[in-house]
Amino acid sequence: MAPANPSVAPSGATGVLVLADGTILWGVGYGAAGAAVGEICFNTSMTGYQEILTDPSYAGQVVTFTFPHIGNVGANPEDMERGVHGAVGSITRELPTSPSNFRSVQTLPEWMAEQGVIGLAGIDTRALTRRIRDAGAPNGVIAHSPDGKFDVDELLAMARGWAGLEGMDLAKEVSRTDTGDWTGGAWTLGHGYATGDGGERPHVVAIDYGAKDNIFRNLVKAGARVTVVPATVSLDEVLSHKPDGVFLSNGPGDPAATGDYAVPVIKELLERDIPLFGICLGHQMLGLAVGARTMKMHQGHRGANHPVQRAEDGVVEITSMNHGFAVDAATLPAGVVETHKSLFDGSNCGLAITGKQAFSVQYHPEASPGPQDSFYLFEKFVGGLK
Repeated sequence: MAPANPSVAPSGATGVLVLADGTILWGVGYGAAGAAVGEICFNTSMTGYQEILTDPSYAGQVVTFTFPHIGNVGANPEDMERGVHGAVGSITRELPTSPSNFRSVQTLPEWMAEQGVIGLAGIDTRALTRRIRDAGAPNGVIAHSPDGKFDVDELLAMARGWAGLEGMDLAKEVSRTDTGDWTGGAWTLGHGYATGDGGERPHVVAIDYGAKDNIFRNLVKAGARVTVVPATVSLDEVLSHKPDGVFLSNGPGDPAATGDYAVPVIKELLERDIPLFGICLGHQMLGLAVGARTMKMHQGHRGANHPVQRAEDGVVEITSMNHGFAVDAATLPAGVVETHKSLFDGSNCGLAITGKQAFSVQYHPEASPGPQDSFYLFEKFVGGLK
């Protein structure tokens, strides 16, 4: 039963979610202690919680998991997408159970504590998900205090004082800051990550706006040699690597803000007819570069079960998605075609530029987690460079 004063923690509560509208949801904290502010979103994936929490595209966000069995296979170093930067918090219906999996190295709460990610259990995640669907993704603060003591007024002020993701450039915060050659291919059971031979392969320069490592591994699997450069890379530096093609990665934040420095570089690459392939934020960057606009979505798309239809043949791919902004298909200029669209809401999920080897998709063909329907896009890009 809720206490008479909702700002006073009920007995046994060690975690809380405070939304900017004043809503207070009490629960049991786990993982890291402390408080973090962000946008509250939900993810419908049935697996891959560790990959989700370490995806840099979730910077500035708290992930509500709709699937009930979160934490039951534990955590391990191989399933991390990046060593730093990702979701600031995780909301689950139940406390993570003791792991039962031969790959588990530690429990999910132990791993989250090491990573600085705050967990909150005991929340009605179905009700919270419905709220996000109806009213949009709210700003809020997730907090965990093992002694059950909270300054709710301070947490509410944090939630209300946060500007939100719209207009926020987060790519600079999660991007690699140095340039380096990527080594390592796709993971297989019993063998770990493959090793790329680096030999006579097409050279892809990958611009890191907050990339998942499995994207680079899939480029290697498709036959590329990969050099990773920072989000703020200059045109001259990109060209100094003599790329056969340039990859535009996923990442967090408002694409219009990141576009201030990313779009001019992409425009110059297009003028030089250098092949381009973009994913997620990279897709939005390419859209902005050709003159389209992006928009904040009501609730976004986050999950590993999103149906996307391919325009050229009507084939439906089941895809992995994680985005809260989208390219406005109505603003695509002449010479740019919509190649894919969401069957959930009809939003744009892909584009291609007529007469150029330049295309992009809103979803994640590398999955991790998710289905493997869309790996052909890596093969299409790398194969076109040979």
